[in-house]
Amino acid sequence: METLKIAAIPGDGIGPEVIAEGIKVLEKAAQLDGRVQFEFTYFPWGCEYYLEHGRMMDQDGIDQLKKFDAIYLGAVGYPGVPDHISLWDLLLRIRKSFDQYVNIRPIQLLNGAPCPLKNGSKQKIDMLFIRENSEGEYSGAGDWLFKGKPEEVVLQTGVFSRKGTERIIRYAFETAKESGKTVTSISKANALNYSMVFWDEVFEEVSKEYPEIQTYSYLVDAAAMHMITDPERFEVVVTSNLFGDILTDLGAALAGGMGLAAGANINPEREYPSMFEPVHGSAPDIAGKGIANPLAAVWSASQMFDFFGYNDLGEKLLQAIEKLLEENEVLTPDLGGNASTSEVGDRVTEILSELI
Repeated sequence: METLKIAAIPGDGIGPEVIAEGIKVLEKAAQLDGRVQFEFTYFPWGCEYYLEHGRMMDQDGIDQLKKFDAIYLGAVGYPGVPDHISLWDLLLRIRKSFDQYVNIRPIQLLNGAPCPLKNGSKQKIDMLFIRENSEGEYSGAGDWLFKGKPEEVVLQTGVFSRKGTERIIRYAFETAKESGKTVTSISKANALNYSMVFWDEVFEEVSKEYPEIQTYSYLVDAAAMHMITDPERFEVVVTSNLFGDILTDLGAALAGGMGLAAGANINPEREYPSMFEPVHGSAPDIAGKGIANPLAAVWSASQMFDFFGYNDLGEKLLQAIEKLLEENEVLTPDLGGNASTSEVGDRVTEILSELI
């Protein structure tokens, strides 16, 4: 039996509540299957830790995390701590330190999930966003000059290296090759005349290595429109850090809301641990009320199984989520129900017992 060592960082707000249910589901699936088991180590890092210690994580936090097979993150952010501190000093620090340059966001409408589109269906909304996760617009490069003076100038520099751009685009093509799907690139070369022209040129170069794969390329504003009017055209999508961040939240709205939005931060070479997280944020307004939707945390647990090669278990978790949605009986308030966070987690484990 394989033992996977997981660093659990429940984080802020509803993070601890949803991660508890995700861990419940992971352990139940592993117990039922028998091929794998988990060892969880908990880290109390986040905004409350910051308010007490003046930092988001231990000074040697990255060294502590290196020994784990994966990281399971709940949420980051809370009132009283500026967002740029909570993001850069924990989430982005982990992503960059561990070269988690692939961000994977499934935009998949499961049966039973609410969809704002009149004719939305499981067949029409089934995209996989491959987002560049290490540089681009979130490189952190720039300057703040003449602060507080009339001539104040702020520079925010997007960084697009050939290595970074080529490897994320190639990852998208390899993913499409495995699944027999199309690849769509999203950029903004008409306005961003250096970074996005470069992105488009690299996409064109890499696409020539995969002549069997149909490709498309859209400007980001047109892509946003098409995601609403014709979502079926998108299968595997590759885009930059900023555009991926924005469009995947739009996609989450199409696929049932942020309570179903999961994400994986992958280091494909496995030199460092990868990180799995629900991406709905800390939702401090409902923290502690026991009504947070844990399904995004369960979906990210499914991504963890996929990453470690237990794709069948990952699929079982998705089937359990879908059955729960179809039953329409044990749902949290954001999905129109009145169940608690733990009741949803319990029901998912019950369904898993029938599936595995």
